[in-house]
Amino acid sequence: MKNSIKSLLIDKKIFFYAIVFLSSIFSNGVIAQFSDKIKPRIVITADPELDDNNSLIRFILYSSDFDIEGLIYASSGFHWKGDEKGTKWFVPGREYARFGLNECPCTSWRWAKDEHFIHDIVDAYEKAYPNLKIHNPEYPDPKLLKSKIKYGNIEFDGEISKNTEGSNLIKSLILDNKSGQLFIAAWGGQSTIARALKSIQEDYEFTAEWENIKKKINRKVVLLPSGDQDDTYATYIKPNWADIEYRQFSGGPNYGYGAQLKASKEDSLFLTASWMKENVSDRGSFGNLYRVWGDGKQMVKGDKLDYFGLSGYTNEELKKMGYAVWMPVQPKGTWLGEGDNHTFMNMLGNGLRAYEMGTYGGWGGSVNSKREAINFATPSDTSANAMANMLGSMNTKNAEGMAYPNFFPQAQQSFAARLKWSVTSQYKNANHEPVVNIEGTMTVMASAGEKIRLNGIVSDPDGNTVTTKWWQLNVGSYPNKVQIITPNALRTEVQIPKDALSGQTIHLIFEGTDNGTPSLTKYQRVIVYVRK
Repeated sequence: MKNSIKSLLIDKKIFFYAIVFLSSIFSNGVIAQFSDKIKPRIVITADPELDDNNSLIRFILYSSDFDIEGLIYASSGFHWKGDEKGTKWFVPGREYARFGLNECPCTSWRWAKDEHFIHDIVDAYEKAYPNLKIHNPEYPDPKLLKSKIKYGNIEFDGEISKNTEGSNLIKSLILDNKSGQLFIAAWGGQSTIARALKSIQEDYEFTAEWENIKKKINRKVVLLPSGDQDDTYATYIKPNWADIEYRQFSGGPNYGYGAQLKASKEDSLFLTASWMKENVSDRGSFGNLYRVWGDGKQMVKGDKLDYFGLSGYTNEELKKMGYAVWMPVQPKGTWLGEGDNHTFMNMLGNGLRAYEMGTYGGWGGSVNSKREAINFATPSDTSANAMANMLGSMNTKNAEGMAYPNFFPQAQQSFAARLKWSVTSQYKNANHEPVVNIEGTMTVMASAGEKIRLNGIVSDPDGNTVTTKWWQLNVGSYPNKVQIITPNALRTEVQIPKDALSGQTIHLIFEGTDNGTPSLTKYQRVIVYVRK
């Protein structure tokens, strides 16, 4: 009996040390070189808003970082196709009931007869693919991306009664047995996602499998919304699937309409006509599709809310032409908007590992812990000046409320680099991200009052000089600043404060920025857990 107990204790001890050993290995700096290649599984659902078009161009340029499972057309309160049977639709409070338009009930709203903006962007990717592959071999085959394009619940705003090829794809992905989480981004309404979940509920709710199915889905699915644009989150998803993780990001860089209104001096450079022309608009097949102010384009012919392609007119002149001017006219060629970027910018393989938890924070902001769905209702005062004040106020609040530095310049320069890759056939003629790693584990246990040592390792594939720094990202549960002894050195020491409590966390970032053109930045994150 004693021998059996002793054997059991030894086995438990071996098991414990094995777990510790494996944890160390998988957070080790050597293994960390491969952690950036962990590709989150992601589905994009998008409506044909012009900023969705722009966000999708950026997203596709980072397709090397994702396992893209779906590119799905969606409807919203702002865009829906109709059933082509003459059925008229109207939801009180939508934009067609404001701005003095009074155009609905109607059979379709702001949807092109042969809408194919997702197809167009993937076609542009196919043209650029030979060049992109030279600069990063992880870019997926265009044929694979084309196979992921589906049409979802696009007939009417918020309609979830029918299965569609888009909802069926999402359903199959939710139910499959692949490991890891499934991230589903909603750039328009969430009706296609809601229909997938409702179909699962209809199939399993009254079966013996239902409880296990629900547990699986709650563990697996992460929603990445751009607000609740058709009310289906509020009316179906939240009441029926309250335990699905919902990451509404806020506080990060402003990628949306009006980003130039009250933008900081640091950010303003990356929103100008000259910067946009040099780095975006003139960059081949992607630049041809990317929308900027005064570009002569319109997503849907005759759309009275899309006056962005016109130039040379004042706000008042546009109104007299019948346009609903909800944002003041900006200089020709300047930034227009990529309002859905926050849903995927934390998924990037830039070393911040922000996709691991919504609260970690990154280039897309940090999660709204209150789980509140942002509703995109149009304010009562829809004048251009009122909208400008509202957007400018949002920009100011973002800048004031960020718990971490402004990542917008780094994000824009990274975007510019990838656009250059798309038109550059030789590796030596473009800049690439530095390689940034940490020696040892990226998860550190330390006691209050203890001093820990951290070693960074950097190199650059283009032979550029890499400037480094260590800094604290204020997303950990320890609320105060920590002392970093030599923040600009590769090797540093960090003093864990004496008032740190057991169980609290401190997030430390090792950042490397090269001196190439454009200048590019990568990171690694160390998480310190305070022990007793």
